Amino acid sequence: MLTTEQAQEWLRPAVEEARQGLAEGGVPIGAALYGADGALLGRGHNRRVQDADPSSHGETDAFRKAGRQRTYRGTTMVTTLSPCWYCSGLIKQFGITRVVIGESTTFKGGEDWLEEQGVEIIRLTDPECVDLMTEFVEKYPDVWNEDIGEE
Repeated sequence: MLTTEQAQEWLRPAVEEARQGLAEGGVPIGAALYGADGALLGRGHNRRVQDADPSSHGETDAFRKAGRQRTYRGTTMVTTLSPCWYCSGLIKQFGITRVVIGESTTFKGGEDWLEEQGVEIIRLTDPECVDLMTEFVEKYPDVWNEDIGEE
């Protein structure tokens, strides 16, 4: 069982990634993938703007940087924002066991569906994550709407 304190600690690298993405001119969403033993396997951030790649979300960047794993059972995806449907599909497809969500007040993706699929969901409502996204959405609504597939 992951404690709230541990989840909050595991969120820090994802927040650092989100801030790095913002500094690069991108969408401030970061993620980190942890192994069943608690080891950090990979971390990344949304690179859609920087790479002109619509599939380069924070969770996918962290997943790719973690490299090939024999299994994803017992792993935890930590993300600063509720995973979109695309990233929720990745989590389900590869059997990631748990998702820690920094915040889902500015955007709620497939977290309820993941929970219905048996994925453990830990919601933190972290003020720093909320502030990052709220400010970004207000300042760059066109980029944000493009990121989530809205017009």
